[in-house]
Formats: sequence, C-alpha cells, structure tokens
Amino acid sequence: MRHINKKRKLGMKASRRKSVLKNLFTSLLAYGKVKTTEIRGKELVRVGNSLIEKAKKSDLASRRKVSSHITKDTVSINFFQEILPKLANRTGGYLRLLRVGIRKGDGAKVVMVQLITEDGSKNTPASQIAGSEDRKQKAESKIQNA
Repeated sequence: MRHINKKRKLGMKASRRKSVLKNLFTSLLAYGKVKTTEIRGKELVRVGNSLIEKAKKSDLASRRKVSSHITKDTVSINFFQEILPKLANRTGGYLRLLRVGIRKGDGAKVVMVQLITEDGSKNTPASQIAGSEDRKQKAESKIQNA
C-alpha cells in the first residue's frame, strides 16, 4: 500500500526523477513557462510551490536548499533578486497549470506550467512581450488597410 507516499514516481528511478524535476524547475524560472506532460507538470507544480515557499524564508539554509534544485547559477541569481520579490505578497499558488492538448506522436496529455507574479499575470521574457506587440501592430494595420 502507498500510504503517506505523496510523490509520483514518473516511471523513473529516484536519481533520474530528481534530475528531470531540477531541470524542469530551472527552465521554468529561466523562461517563465514550460511545456511538459500532465503528470510531470503536476509534480513540478507540487515541488516548485514548496521550493518557492522555502525560498521566501530567506535564511541561508533555505537559500542553499533551493539553489541546489536550480542547475544554472545565472537563473539562481535572477530568481532570488528579481522573481522572488514579486512573489513576496502571495501566500501560495505560485505556479499555474494549463492544459494545452494532446501530443500528436504518442497521445500524451500536454500541459503548460506558468510562473505567476504578484499581479496575477504570467512572467514572460521581454523578447516574447516585444514580439507580441509587433504582431498586434501588424494585425491592426491589416484591419485598417482592409
């Protein structure tokens, strides 16, 4: 029986499972969102929310614990200096899970995990925001020309 065993095994041994989750968490912090399968996404939300909660304590032990789950130093520095202050007022629910659809190759359910900032909007890189403004301007110009 699996009493009190909350984590999902994901069909992997422990070392590979930890590595996959560390890499997913690092990518999530670097890009603001990540696409993955549904089960991995649910596990990432569980692990990610608890790591962000630990990071908010802001003592040395908790910073080291969270930094051990982030594989890139630049992402770790960016997380503690820029992302974490935006999450200071939230009491939980730092990550959002959106269902995207079904993967064509193997029929797996695909989800997008997003990092939520304090104002409720998703945290996206500046390059994507600039690209979306260009697309909006092009769409508006097509409407005016038609």
